[in-house]
Amino acid sequence: MTDNSMTDNSMTDNSMTDNFESVDKKTTANKQSEENELDDNESISKQLNSSATSSQDSPNLKHLKDLSTESEQIIKDAMLNCIDPLTGCNLVSLGIIESVDIHMGMAKVAIILPCQPEIYSNTSQLEEAVVGQLKSTGIVNKVTFSYSTMTESEKDAYVLHLETTYQSKNQLKDSTRIIAVSSGKGGVGKSSVSVNLAIGLSQLKYRVGLLDADVYGFSVPNMLGPNSEPVIIGNSVIPARSYNVNFVSAGLFANDDQPIIWRGPMLHKALEQFLSNVMWCEPDFLVVDMPPGTGDVALSIASLIPDAEFYVVTTPQKSAESVAQRSALAAKQLKLPVRGIIENMSYFKGDDNKIYELFGSGGGKQLADNLNVKLLGQIPLEVDLRSGSDSGTPILISHPESSASMAIKQIVESIVKLGPAKKRLGALKIK
Repeated sequence: MTDNSMTDNSMTDNSMTDNFESVDKKTTANKQSEENELDDNESISKQLNSSATSSQDSPNLKHLKDLSTESEQIIKDAMLNCIDPLTGCNLVSLGIIESVDIHMGMAKVAIILPCQPEIYSNTSQLEEAVVGQLKSTGIVNKVTFSYSTMTESEKDAYVLHLETTYQSKNQLKDSTRIIAVSSGKGGVGKSSVSVNLAIGLSQLKYRVGLLDADVYGFSVPNMLGPNSEPVIIGNSVIPARSYNVNFVSAGLFANDDQPIIWRGPMLHKALEQFLSNVMWCEPDFLVVDMPPGTGDVALSIASLIPDAEFYVVTTPQKSAESVAQRSALAAKQLKLPVRGIIENMSYFKGDDNKIYELFGSGGGKQLADNLNVKLLGQIPLEVDLRSGSDSGTPILISHPESSASMAIKQIVESIVKLGPAKKRLGALKIK
């Protein structure tokens, strides 16, 4: 196919960058109009500015004449303990809690978001955090919410606070473990394994990010549900969030039927943007869903995040094992540690309770032995594992007690117990 034969529906090198960096700008006139509409007597003292810190900010509380000074302080302390699940920052210092109106045990909380409320992927958890803190005081018994959208200057302050809180540009702390999930070929369930590993880690109370590096064959957005969208503010991206996992994917910036046609340098640039422009907010783990095989992405990962740990997904059959070995050896050649093997579709348990080895047996164990690493687990073939990925409800959420879920949980615990790989001296940093 020549360049001229590409359809308008394809995503070429330049079009993705335009999508990634685009953001709806309000005009100066609109902003001024919004500001003029505020009643002077009820105007909100904005919590976010270039010098604000979470320890100094105080929530704007109204109508507290029926509360004692002690009760008022209890409410203020409770609000300062409201943590945004998306960023890990205090909601007041972020400017998200605009005001709290408390009267006769009822609290009306005004929330101001960096995007339209209907596309913000974190409202339910945000409300849970606020309700939990307010009701824990014993002063509030009912909480209601109202929503509005930040002005452009408020969005800038929001991003500035995140950049100030998380000093590193790419917001991956030194102790963040990069879990690169790879495979020798497609069709072995690598993406579903990546998604469920990320959810399993989050269920152990770790802060988890998921980077879909399978740019040409992205599937993570569909697996995590259709209701999550990233928030783009200038050159910064607040990742989408689902099941307590912050994630980003090329699929969030392209239509499902839109092919991405990129050369190697553009692919490298996109991965660099995903790492440096996305507000990862210092996760404990960043799971990377690698594309199958060996190619440009593996080279880019080796360059951009040389402390990544590789985990190879294979099926039990001999042909899959030999192909997966090439992926593992490529990682080793790039001086990236291969930490373990995950065997997927290991067997099928029928209604008669018999075990059927549809794809043979022993491939995962043989690959682990060849590479002198551990076979971390064997995930059975289950309909719910497939259907959950299709419906946006991964099996750890839909059927947490299933055999496949138990196997995935065991693998997650094994990864945690392995601890981080030995860091390479002189590891590159994203600047």
